Amino acid sequence: MMLEPSIDSLQKRIKSKYSLVTLSARRARQLSETTKQPLVEKSKSHKFVGMALEEIEAGKLYIEN
Repeated sequence: MMLEPSIDSLQKRIKSKYSLVTLSARRARQLSETTKQPLVEKSKSHKFVGMALEEIEAGKLYIEN
């Protein structure tokens, strides 16, 4: 079973695995608690964490320095 998006493609956007986990968890919680729509159109995932990871891969969700 392959996970999409892959960790390699996500780490091109965010280098630290810990920052990646923190960002995706915060966004998934935000999506689950509110009625906000995902930032990507036609999300492949039906789960909030998957949607957050797709947003990161698309460059719609990032960490400011």
